[in-house]
Amino acid sequence: MTTERRIPESRLGRLMHLGRLAGGIAGDALSEGARQLGQGRRPSLGDLLLTPANARRLADRLSELRGAAMKVGQILSMEAGEFLPPELTEVLHRLRANAHTMPLGQVADVLTKAWGKGWERGFKRFSFTPLAAASIGQVHEATTRDGLHLAVKVQYPGVRRSIDSDVDNVATLLNLFRLIPAGIDVGPLLAEAKRQLHHEADYQQEAVLLGRFADQLAGDPGFEVPQVLASHTTPEVLAMTFLAGRPIEDLREAPSAERNRVATALLDLTLREVFDWGLVQTDPNFANYRYRDDGCIQLLDFGAVREYSPAWREAFRGMLKAAVDHDAAGIEQGAIAIGYLGAEDPADYRAAMVTLVEDAVEPARSPGGYHFGRSDLARRMSEKVLDLRLRQRFGRLPPPGMLFLHRRLGGLYLLFSHLGAEVPVQELVARHTSAPFGSEAASALGQDSPKPSGRHALTGAGRAEVREPVIEPLLAGLGQGQRVPQTVQPGISPG
Repeated sequence: MTTERRIPESRLGRLMHLGRLAGGIAGDALSEGARQLGQGRRPSLGDLLLTPANARRLADRLSELRGAAMKVGQILSMEAGEFLPPELTEVLHRLRANAHTMPLGQVADVLTKAWGKGWERGFKRFSFTPLAAASIGQVHEATTRDGLHLAVKVQYPGVRRSIDSDVDNVATLLNLFRLIPAGIDVGPLLAEAKRQLHHEADYQQEAVLLGRFADQLAGDPGFEVPQVLASHTTPEVLAMTFLAGRPIEDLREAPSAERNRVATALLDLTLREVFDWGLVQTDPNFANYRYRDDGCIQLLDFGAVREYSPAWREAFRGMLKAAVDHDAAGIEQGAIAIGYLGAEDPADYRAAMVTLVEDAVEPARSPGGYHFGRSDLARRMSEKVLDLRLRQRFGRLPPPGMLFLHRRLGGLYLLFSHLGAEVPVQELVARHTSAPFGSEAASALGQDSPKPSGRHALTGAGRAEVREPVIEPLLAGLGQGQRVPQTVQPGISPG
């Protein structure tokens, strides 16, 4: 559900929002404490703070603030949800479903700043009602005077400037009101949230990453990505061609052979991203995948792309192969190399983690195909993780790189379960763990740092330039100084 509300832009304004939240929570706690004392009860501070009213306050205020505040809530709910109080977990889950959108005037202000006055003269139609809204931006559909169908990704004002302060303020708030259990060190996760948010909030960087994916998939008829209109892309506005596919979850009603084919293609793509490219789109949102009637899979939203070094990928490959082969020593060696374990961790904790990793690769040990629609692996793994945390006084969160990879893999598991797909996981994993390292594209990628591709390069003026034969004449017809917005497919995650 979305509600239109002006997004606070200044740091002071955003801090005042958090201050009012803290005051509201404290006031409710005092009132609830007095009420319970009057009834002869002695409530704990945690019970007073995590009332239904305070849960609603927290979710509503974070969704108003957007950006880092909302993203921290999302990351905590996805990555540390099993360690959080159920009341707070429910609050954070609500953040992913509820979002406030910018009013028309605020959208126009952002576009005028990015494209200059009179930008609307370059359009036949621009819809100010967003197709989607999320933590960092929202997406609008538009058509240029030349008839080019576009999607325009517009960033919320003030997000980039407030990332560090918002993350710090929200972390302080959660700790102050004991909303994170004692003993859970979320410091590394919050630091990674800042880094990732700075990355996601640069739409020109996202355009470059989109171009790199386009280069890797060039000539592959099974996948399609949007084309960036670089001359109309700024750090706060991303313009792309509109991909008019259907939501991929609609395939649930398709014949089983087609559901299995699509799921197999998506898992193979993921393994190529991890082992061949070292370039992984980590956002698990179903809306990042669309489906064309001719069977082509459309890929959207590249703000959460993460890069993995050759050494890390090789360590992960070794751990995965060891887990499939029931090689406990190999699992432990790989787990230490990628950061699941430390060499100084207690022996019983190391043994428990080895068992957990071995259990997690169950699909890769199933001959023929693994039927995700009949699997209860997610439930069993969740129970084992919770049991491990309850039994072990020692514990550590996985390293950030693995947390973001967990997001991608977990999202695929949920999608495949929704589709009731049967996938030859064993065959795909064996192919990618036995092939020479980076056999498909490592040489083409070169260094792991982002760099412009030939067709999606950034110009010296700081704008992406796209040399596509279909797009260029349309750009030329818009006239000098005018810029074209992008269209996003319905349901695209604006991240």
